Amino acid sequence: MGRSLDDRHSLAGAAMAAPFLSREEEHALAVRWRAAGDEAAMHRLAEAHMRLVIAIAARFRRYGLAMGDLIQEGHVGLLEAAARFEPDREVRFSTYATWWIRAAIQDHVLRNWSIVRGGTSSNQKALFFNLRRLRAQLAKGPNGTEGSAAHVAIAAAVGVSVADAATMDARLSGPDASLNAPLGDGEGSAERQDLLVDGAPLPDETVGAAIDEERRRQWLREALGVLTERELAIVRARRLSEEGATLESLGETLGISKERVRQIESRALVKLREALIAAVPDAAAFTN
Repeated sequence: MGRSLDDRHSLAGAAMAAPFLSREEEHALAVRWRAAGDEAAMHRLAEAHMRLVIAIAARFRRYGLAMGDLIQEGHVGLLEAAARFEPDREVRFSTYATWWIRAAIQDHVLRNWSIVRGGTSSNQKALFFNLRRLRAQLAKGPNGTEGSAAHVAIAAAVGVSVADAATMDARLSGPDASLNAPLGDGEGSAERQDLLVDGAPLPDETVGAAIDEERRRQWLREALGVLTERELAIVRARRLSEEGATLESLGETLGISKERVRQIESRALVKLREALIAAVPDAAAFTN
């Protein structure tokens, strides 16, 4: 559950008032937490590094999110780092915690910067957070690289496709636009979503097609009743199965020649066509 605005201010204030830890104090607190599960030691270790959280959060202010929220998310990452820190590795806690703090803040930015979720892979995240910097560097170069050439250079630097670089650049170049935003000033003006074209059939067309298909199936089932047992077996094997049996294989199964199978099939199709036309005079689909 999120903290209130007052809680966030007090968190920042407490961070600035917390004393620095020496390397020996930091190690002792980490040992107390890892060896004895002393949560007070773990929280003291975290509180002493809240300045680090504020410093890292400040780097993400350009994304337009509240500084208090960035600090809060960074604090979550700091607590995670404190819970996982292993003092025997002889690494300063600040070095270890920096990754966790940055990761927590980056996830918060990605979740809240846009209503469209982006940056789901590690390369996409790197592209999101480095694109502006890389584009600025390219623009300041001797040739002032811009446009598609810049996308090629950015894609190579980050390790993504040129299409991904161009798409992310377009996303970062403008704010989100609601599909319900009116296109004009007058009341009752068309909305953006009205211009989106859906190539799928309309609901009434889908229902109508399903009803027609079932009706045709019923007509066919009734027409098949005019065939003899052998005619029906041949028509099912040759016309109504996905495999489509050959004349030779049916001839071997029925003990007749393939020419005789062809004759029986032709006679059966004529009987089927006549039965369908008699039952449904406008059933032209069955006469081909």
